Amino acid sequence: MHGHVPVLRDRVTELIADPVREMGDKAVIVDGTLGAGGHAEFFLRSFPKACVIGLDRDRLAAEGAQERLATYGERFGFYHTRFDGLGTAIETGEGEPFERARAYGVAGALFDLGVSSMQLDQTERGFAYKTDAPLDMRMDPSQGITAAEVLNTYSHGDLARVLKTYGDERFAGKIASAVLREREKEPFTTSARLVELLYATIPAATRRHGGHPAKRTFQALRVEVNAELDSLERVIPMIADELTVGGRVVFMSYQSLEDKIVKRQLAEMTKSQSPPGLPMELPGTAPKFRLVTRGAEKATAQEVEDNPRAAPVRVRAMERIGR
Repeated sequence: MHGHVPVLRDRVTELIADPVREMGDKAVIVDGTLGAGGHAEFFLRSFPKACVIGLDRDRLAAEGAQERLATYGERFGFYHTRFDGLGTAIETGEGEPFERARAYGVAGALFDLGVSSMQLDQTERGFAYKTDAPLDMRMDPSQGITAAEVLNTYSHGDLARVLKTYGDERFAGKIASAVLREREKEPFTTSARLVELLYATIPAATRRHGGHPAKRTFQALRVEVNAELDSLERVIPMIADELTVGGRVVFMSYQSLEDKIVKRQLAEMTKSQSPPGLPMELPGTAPKFRLVTRGAEKATAQEVEDNPRAAPVRVRAMERIGR
């Protein structure tokens, strides 16, 4: 498990380095998507005075990460929550990292969105379409509905909306009709039957060009099951609020839906609230944040070669410049 290389590890670390170094032994970094702990471990190694708070809703992933990071003792603190539970985590978490965050604010934060390599590698969880597995897809298996329940209970309209909105699937209506027809015979339980249905439903000409025919549907189901976009919408203002002046947050998106949300909210926070056309800014209307990245940064060809999972990533970062 320790073998996986965190996506864009060096670039992400470079983006938060200045405020973290500047705050010295008061610095706290929030890793909002702890996963296997690859980024968190690199942060702890790169900044020997900093503490790291790791959040994850997936207990399985977190257990491995906590074991891996145990050598850092008090400098690492874990909180089991979806990342929009960040406010509660900082407010109620126990130990040095949480105390620092309450006293001094957050120096750096990372949200590596989307499904972790480790979850894809655990075939029994149903995230991957290349192996037959139960259609679960919950990042926190202790709560919420499974992908099978979505397929077996949603109306035609709701299912088509999920596939279209979250998967950008051109044949959403057609797939929804096929699912409703099939589930009458027998409810869906495993991924192989869904993959088979998608092969049969998506026209051959599209299949030849558009990557794996199941990719969009599986992405859409995962986003729906885990309410991923809702929690992203909520966590952006939350982490912005926790940043100390000079503190930075980095978002890594793997699909256009996530990136659009990040882009829109960051644009909103970094613009002046003065009415346009005035020769100067009105008091109290100057933006409290600035963009650190120009547009969305992408992985270099070399990075993609070293780590193919970096291919679709879009990186955006923002810094707090005032209170």
